[in-house]
Amino acid sequence: MGPLNDLRVLELGVLIAGPFCGQLLADFGAEVIKIEQPGVGDPMRQWGEVLVDGQSLFWAKIGRNKKSVTLNLRVPEGQALFKELVAKSDVVIENFRPGTMEKWGLGWEVLKEINPKLIMTRVSGFGQSGPYAPRAGYGSIGEAMGGLRYTTGDPDRLPSRTGWSIGDSLAATYAALGTMMALHQRDKTGDGQVVDSAIYEAVLALSESLIPEYQIAGHIRERTGAVLPRVAPSNVYPCTDGMVLIAANQDTVFERLCAAMEQPNLKKDPRFCTHLSRGAHQELLDGLIADWTTGFSLDDMEALCETNGVPCSRIYRAPDMLEDPHFAAREAITEVMHPVLGPFKMPSVFPKLSASPGSISHTAPELGEHNDEILGTGLGLTRQALESFIEKGVI
Repeated sequence: MGPLNDLRVLELGVLIAGPFCGQLLADFGAEVIKIEQPGVGDPMRQWGEVLVDGQSLFWAKIGRNKKSVTLNLRVPEGQALFKELVAKSDVVIENFRPGTMEKWGLGWEVLKEINPKLIMTRVSGFGQSGPYAPRAGYGSIGEAMGGLRYTTGDPDRLPSRTGWSIGDSLAATYAALGTMMALHQRDKTGDGQVVDSAIYEAVLALSESLIPEYQIAGHIRERTGAVLPRVAPSNVYPCTDGMVLIAANQDTVFERLCAAMEQPNLKKDPRFCTHLSRGAHQELLDGLIADWTTGFSLDDMEALCETNGVPCSRIYRAPDMLEDPHFAAREAITEVMHPVLGPFKMPSVFPKLSASPGSISHTAPELGEHNDEILGTGLGLTRQALESFIEKGVI
């Protein structure tokens, strides 16, 4: 059921930024109706690094818990049907280029007249206002403009990227948070509003002290590879059969690391005795720790760090996650039956709520799977009317 089971959400977004927002709400019980172009659907149905039997594994995950309705919003009949759905809904999510909804006659001013309580959540590259608003923008562009790309990678190479579409996902997460805040405000006032989530701003929001570092001190953060400057030790170190990340930059934790290394004098060494001194001699300290870890297996290193209260972890990949007992104990990965692929494992619902947790009932729906339920039964369209709309390319 979930805490949002009294909400109906119309998701018009495509790819990741809008749909991940819809997934977050659907995971906690909202009825999320994905509106898709007839005969085409969300491009994510064909995207992803791996396709199996023509099935996108990415789509099966990001479309989970949703219903699919086909509706051509480019034609008057489709727009009219969408307006009927708006009248019976709480939230509209869209992540088209700003102005697209207005071009279709479905902008905020129109929709709020139909449903004054509506929350319209808009995700875009640059936001709904400002000189860059009309520009095309993907997650990677937001990552570049928000400062993430410049600071990611090794200093002697061009900027790199994270392995995931983090800009899209961040904007979607902020959009979901903004949606919930807007719904809370609606409970107090009875009025809806627009939630404007820009990808570059979602990335910028996580930039720590990057702006004041330059504004106050004239410092520009540069790429630093695997470390954060002056935060030591916190790095990846070699073992006999892999790599381990050790994070022991706090004074008390570093003292425990010295004990594990059987080198208690390191804590008294003027080069390493404080957070600032360790930061100033970061490369030297990392070398000493790497020399130590090279003599241990991953199992032995994990056991030694755990015994001494030193935070450490292997560098996990998918096989490690599926085999890890902590993942299993917390049900961090869940399994749902896919109609074609069978048992389908994916990340579970986060965060965990003690009294009203979210859940996953099914993987992504087939294109137009819920047309009869939502348009037929829901809007009272007859079978003849539905077939007529199909012939015209409306649904």
